[in-house]
Amino acid sequence: MTYTAADFSYLLGMPGFSDALLKNHFALYQGYVNNTNKASEILGRLAMEGKHETLEYGEVKRHYGWEFDGMRLHELYFRNLGGDGDSNSAPDLKRILEAQFGSYDAWVNDFKATGLVRGVGWAILYQDTMTGSMFNFWINEHDKGHPAGCIPIVVMDVWEHAYMLDYGLKRGDYINAFFNVINWPEAQARVNLELARLYA
Repeated sequence: MTYTAADFSYLLGMPGFSDALLKNHFALYQGYVNNTNKASEILGRLAMEGKHETLEYGEVKRHYGWEFDGMRLHELYFRNLGGDGDSNSAPDLKRILEAQFGSYDAWVNDFKATGLVRGVGWAILYQDTMTGSMFNFWINEHDKGHPAGCIPIVVMDVWEHAYMLDYGLKRGDYINAFFNVINWPEAQARVNLELARLYA
């Protein structure tokens, strides 16, 4: 399968994010799409040649998850941006977060603390598809540490490229800017509400 990069140019002009930062981030995302396609092409060719047991096949197969997850996480991240940051526009999701974390503010504090973990990676609110419960996860490298069987609901990129051009080392300021532009209806659309009601 060949993947095509989504157009997120509608985010240009978004408060708290310079166009230069966003354009650089879009270019990085395009690289993940390109490399996912290249890896798929190489794996397909090697499979056709019957070279499944070669070192080249193994290394490209091993690296494929890095490129694919980098592509997909950026798509989820960009799509949950561009909103007005008003969690009241996702009443079902907000109610679930309040039920599971004690209050919406308690969830916000925990998510922000997750995003401030030392290192580079992602802060992601996940929903467990077996229980409906939600929790914040720190993900380091794209292809490692994702909780199995869980749906990413709110995705925040905290690699340096996501904020340093605008905020330098002030990651906390970037996280505050992120919260101001969360597209809450998009985040709520990712939730299995029926399953979540069983938990909350």
